[in-house]
Amino acid sequence: MTQKVAVLGTGKIGEALLSGMLRAGWAPENLLVTTRRPERAEELRTRYAVETVTNADAAKHADTLILACKPQDMGKLLDELTPHVTKDRLIISAAAGITTAFIEDRLTEGTPVIRVMPNTPVLVDEGMSVISAGTHATPEALTHAEEIFGAVGKTLHVPESQQDACTALSGSGPAYFFYLVEAMTDAGILLGLPRDKAHDLIVQAAIGAAVMLRDSGEHPVKLRENVTSPAGTTINAIRELENHGVRAALLSALEAARDRSRELAAG
Repeated sequence: MTQKVAVLGTGKIGEALLSGMLRAGWAPENLLVTTRRPERAEELRTRYAVETVTNADAAKHADTLILACKPQDMGKLLDELTPHVTKDRLIISAAAGITTAFIEDRLTEGTPVIRVMPNTPVLVDEGMSVISAGTHATPEALTHAEEIFGAVGKTLHVPESQQDACTALSGSGPAYFFYLVEAMTDAGILLGLPRDKAHDLIVQAAIGAAVMLRDSGEHPVKLRENVTSPAGTTINAIRELENHGVRAALLSALEAARDRSRELAAG
């Protein structure tokens, strides 16, 4: 935590990482941030007492650079960084679909690069960040990345070949649950409940179900069967979900997300 870490592109995910690192014990003087807009820089300086710098200055002075930009902005950002990045720096990319090879090819030979796919629950310290090592990343570098992203949730190491699948499942995953809650809230209104009561019922059901999945050790099929009485309400609802192909739609949706991640990498 005595190393200097720079977050480049401090949007929502970048700010979540910044605040998580501060809560985990990083000193503000060891953290640098970059932003596009001066007013955003001032906001971060005031809120977190950290130094805001240019991308070039971050590359010159930070030991670890976290690239939290949009995938389509990565090429331009690397153009700014390349003249100033030496191979003793650690580069961590949090941009969907961008491979470590894409970044390594633009930096000094031997520069360690790590690819991480976080998801939006890092905003509430319940994120899942999937970590993959590039060609030159050492075990110590991976541990350092785990310390950073572990400040805002859990981490998981996978081979980079599995990153696109993890992006589809975990990176985009929260959106599927929000979509489901939205649909169930509409159903509650259709059944005669006020929106606020339908929302509260569904959100608490989601929280309770998630905790049971995490803590019980039971397979989700078993947990579902525990709610599904013979000829009861739940089995009738599940029959309708199967009749409408919800399971098949989920499979297709996740494949589409994985394929888009691959397209981002190729582009």
